[in-house]
Amino acid sequence: MKAKKDTFSGFHPTVNMLYFVTVLGFAMFIMHPILLGISLACAIAYSAYLNGRRTVKLGLIVLLPVVLLTAILNPMFNHRGGTMLLYLPNGNPLTLESSMYGLFAAMLLITVITWFSCLNMVMTSDKFIYLFGRIIPAFSLVLSMALRFVPRFKAQIKIIANAQNCIGCGVKSKNILKRAGHGIRILSIMVTWALENAIETADSMKGRGYGLPGRTAFSIYRFDRRDAYALAFMLTCAAIVIFGAVTEVFRFRFFPTIRVFHMGVGTYAIFAIHLALTVFPIIVNLKEDLVWKRIESKT
Repeated sequence: MKAKKDTFSGFHPTVNMLYFVTVLGFAMFIMHPILLGISLACAIAYSAYLNGRRTVKLGLIVLLPVVLLTAILNPMFNHRGGTMLLYLPNGNPLTLESSMYGLFAAMLLITVITWFSCLNMVMTSDKFIYLFGRIIPAFSLVLSMALRFVPRFKAQIKIIANAQNCIGCGVKSKNILKRAGHGIRILSIMVTWALENAIETADSMKGRGYGLPGRTAFSIYRFDRRDAYALAFMLTCAAIVIFGAVTEVFRFRFFPTIRVFHMGVGTYAIFAIHLALTVFPIIVNLKEDLVWKRIESKT
C-alpha cells in the first residue's frame, strides 16, 4: 500500500495542531489499556495511510527492540504488585502487575512515537510559522528549521556522496580505512553545510524583519465552514473524554492489584467517542477517496 494524498492535511493548521495535541495528550496522560489500544491502532492505521504499509512495517521493526526492552526492564526493577509470578535469580519477585504495567508503558511509547511521525507529516514548517510566528517567532523559526532539517540533510548527503564518489573519494572502497576516511570527510562537509545554511537562514529572516512588531506575512490558510465543523467535533469529543477522566468513569488501577472500577454504558460510550476522535483523519480520507472514485467512475 503506497502513501496517499492526505485530505486531513488540507484542514486549517489550527485544526491539525489541536487534533495532535489532543490525541497525544490522551495517550500520555490517560493510562487505560482500552483507550491506549484504540489510540495505538488508529495511530498505526493513519501512519500507514500517510507513509504506506512498508514504511510503517520497517518503523515498527526498528521500534520493536526498544518496546521489548521497556517491557522487560520494568518488572526487573519495579517489584510492586500483589500477584507474584516467580522469583528472579537475584531473589526479587516478578509480579503480574509490574509486568502488565511494563507492557502498557511500552505500548504508550510506541503510540506516542507513531503519533509524532504522523504529526511530522501533517504539520509542515510553514504551518508552525503560521501558528506561532507572531506569538513566539524565535521558537517557531527554530522548530520549523528543525523539522525540515532531516529531509534536507538526507537529500544533501546524497548529492555530496555522489560528488565525492565521482572523484574517487566515495564510501564504496574495499579498503576499510579509506572508506572510514572518506566517510569522515563527507560528514565534515555536511556539518559545515548545515551550519552555513542555518546562519544564512537566520540572516535572511532577520533581513526580512521576521519577528518585528507590526510585520505582516502572507498566508494561504483560510478558516472555512469545514474547519469549523471539524473543530467543533474534536472539541466536543475531547471535552467528553476529559469529563470521563475527571469523574473517573473509566478508572483503571495497576497497583497494588489490577482492578477495573467501572465498566458501564457510560464507559463504553466514552470509549466509542475516543475512537471517533482518533479515527477522524482516516474517516475524512476514506470519505474523500470514495468521492474521487465515484467521480472517476462517471467519467
